[in-house]
Amino acid sequence: MKNDPLLAPFQLRHLTLRNRIMSTAHAPSYEEGGHPRDRYRLYHEEKAKGGVGLTIIGGSTNIAPDSPSVFGQLYAGDDNIIPWFEKLTDGVRSHGAAVMCQITHMGRRTAWDDGHWLPVAGPSGTRERAHRSFPKAMEIEDIDRVTKQFADAARRCQQGGFDGIELLSHSHLLGQFLSPLINKRHDNYGGSLDNRLRLTMQVLESVREAVGPDLIVGMRVTGDELSKGGLDADECVEIAQKIAATGAVDFLNVLAGAPYDDLGLAGWVPPMGMPSAPHLTVAGRIRAAVDVPIFHAGGVADIATARHAVAGGHVDLIGMTRAQIADPYLVAKLARGEEDRIRPCVGLGYCVDRVNQGKPSVCGHNAATGREATMPHRFTGAKIAKTVVIIGGGPAGLEAARISAERGHDVILFEASDKLGGQLKLASVGMTRRQIWGVADWLIGEVTRLGVDIRLNSYVDADEVLGETPDLVIVATGGWPAPPSIEGAGLTISSWDVLSGEVRVKGDVLLFDEVGDHAALVCAVALARAGCSVTHVTPDRATAQDLGPTNSAVVLRDLARQAVTFECFQEIEAVSQAGNRKEVALRQVLTGSTCKRIVDHVVIEHGITPMDALYDDLKAGARNRGQIDQASIVAGQNPLHVTNDDGSYFLARIGDAVAGRNIHAALYDALRICKDF
Repeated sequence: MKNDPLLAPFQLRHLTLRNRIMSTAHAPSYEEGGHPRDRYRLYHEEKAKGGVGLTIIGGSTNIAPDSPSVFGQLYAGDDNIIPWFEKLTDGVRSHGAAVMCQITHMGRRTAWDDGHWLPVAGPSGTRERAHRSFPKAMEIEDIDRVTKQFADAARRCQQGGFDGIELLSHSHLLGQFLSPLINKRHDNYGGSLDNRLRLTMQVLESVREAVGPDLIVGMRVTGDELSKGGLDADECVEIAQKIAATGAVDFLNVLAGAPYDDLGLAGWVPPMGMPSAPHLTVAGRIRAAVDVPIFHAGGVADIATARHAVAGGHVDLIGMTRAQIADPYLVAKLARGEEDRIRPCVGLGYCVDRVNQGKPSVCGHNAATGREATMPHRFTGAKIAKTVVIIGGGPAGLEAARISAERGHDVILFEASDKLGGQLKLASVGMTRRQIWGVADWLIGEVTRLGVDIRLNSYVDADEVLGETPDLVIVATGGWPAPPSIEGAGLTISSWDVLSGEVRVKGDVLLFDEVGDHAALVCAVALARAGCSVTHVTPDRATAQDLGPTNSAVVLRDLARQAVTFECFQEIEAVSQAGNRKEVALRQVLTGSTCKRIVDHVVIEHGITPMDALYDDLKAGARNRGQIDQASIVAGQNPLHVTNDDGSYFLARIGDAVAGRNIHAALYDALRICKDF
């Protein structure tokens, strides 16, 4: 691995980076009071422990009161943040990584009805669909104020101990002035390229004057807006050349796209169903045109692509941000020659979509990320090896087996079917979401390597489980789609029937979705690809209401391309036979009015019912009667307490065997139960 280009050091002026892999600026929404306190710091320290060369914290760190946080950003508009900066930079640097901070004014890309309720600012009154605000066209006095606020925030970053700062231009205020899609001014800040670039140049000059010649200063810039009427590749090259010619920047971080609506955001932070690393050539074009190092943030999730980006001369440093959310020890594993053991980012998009829904970021299949204060990424051995019996080979059961085996326990895993993976076998059907199988693939590889005793085709009862003399029994049996409580339910089929291939469907299909998550949409994809005419019906106010913006935008785009239609505010009252077809009575949930449809098939997605019979059979003999102490599990402590002195084993059920949730919940259950047993 010594010759791997990703592991080669890189000299950025006076700063030596230990490798070419970086974590680019993003906002995980771990801030507290606008500050990067312990949760935020420990999250970045973990990546430093894992070997990253450079981590840029503070995605979209705001510099001014009229740039309020809308997705959990830091606020560097006053000096109160400096002590928290110092603690974070000391912590990250103690593990050998360099650390920088991104600062920005978001311009129109924020909200007026939050923070101090100030009007959002922009070059013109052009509204952004994603954040929905109509901005105030900035006056010269506003421009002068913001220029000074950039400089003041840069000084605070320097006082906080950062190795450098990154000014964010792409899609934010500086980039909005540059984009002809947004900037409609007729003064010295609009019209010609030099005029549109004027604010950027003023900010660079002011920042460099504030921090002096020694602090590293870079800028995240657009390489191509990929939008009609926006910045094209040639103009972006010219902009990069003009910025580099000032001598004020030490690197450019290049990405592409225009995240001004949900699909634009998905092109910038791609979930499943989008091309991998689509903008490397955009970065490479700018690298060939300027004399400063080029970084890239743009959907690089795997080592092979990252290696190609560096070895092929496209970039000097490559961002693998979400890849390190999935596995903060990615670099360390690569350096040890364990590339095949890296937990892969499969593009679940749970991290970025949760932030855009106003929730803290978590990884879809690494439950420890963002919880480093209480949840370990690496495991210490148990004092005494015990016998752990797990029933169910889906994500919950596999993760429980992996963690228990890592800790040195003897693990037996029973799976009723002939293949591990559980519901992921259904979730990966079709094209848009097929990468989700990577979660199961990695877990299966790990439990196999760890020597877990895997017993397929084993539908066990309580006596068979107890025959293994277990110390801990984990019921991860998942759930099943119970028939819906409607008249004529026997005339319907479930999404599982379709995705498993047990029922073949053709013709006109009414797909009723009472959940608003991925399951019905994956089913719709499968039906449409099979040639069905599909109408997706939901009682919710929006299709895919529980999904975040990137995932919903991509899957709905794909369904629209296949002529799937969508209807909201409708629920099924009854289904009856109409010859060889079905008559569906629909009720409008707002008005109560009804209508009838004739279709060939009715497919229902209304969640799952836990399969908990085995758990019920095992409760009486359990030392904890199957109960999880809530106070302990919330505190990150062992939640298995003895409440039954006559019991001979501990018992826990996890994942969908408790209640229908998602992959992350199942894996988090497994981690919290198994890490201390």
